[in-house]
Amino acid sequence: MTEPAEHATTEPIVRPGPHRWLWYALGGGLPQRHRGWVLFDTTTSTWWARHLTRMLVQMSLPIALILVFLPAPFGLRAAVAGGGIFLGLIYSLAYMPETTENRVVKAGYPAGTATAHRERAAHQRDLRDSERRRAANARRAARYRDRHGR
Repeated sequence: MTEPAEHATTEPIVRPGPHRWLWYALGGGLPQRHRGWVLFDTTTSTWWARHLTRMLVQMSLPIALILVFLPAPFGLRAAVAGGGIFLGLIYSLAYMPETTENRVVKAGYPAGTATAHRERAAHQRDLRDSERRRAANARRAARYRDRHGR
């Protein structure tokens, strides 16, 4: 689950409707009222899974057309579709940060905003994990002292 502090923004997070989300997934821009949601979408802890979902939506139409209209046996059509998905996945993963930054810029934020938010959230997670480990080490040390009388 996402921590609220990770997305401290003054803008409301207004999720787009299905038709607007489909347009957004295909690369279109959203109206200004969804600006906060675009930042949330590209900086939440599941931003990479959301990116892959958008990529699969973008590829669904060409893949469906290949499966339906390519004049070849179905096994060959499936192999071509699988190869296309594989190559699309490689390119999508290679340019994932740049693609999400482009979405944030389309929403009206300066370039680098999404990366800065993700890095800040990662730093906060590291601080929380470090504090948790420090407390666990202190508890272990106290148990050791209690058991061995030191």
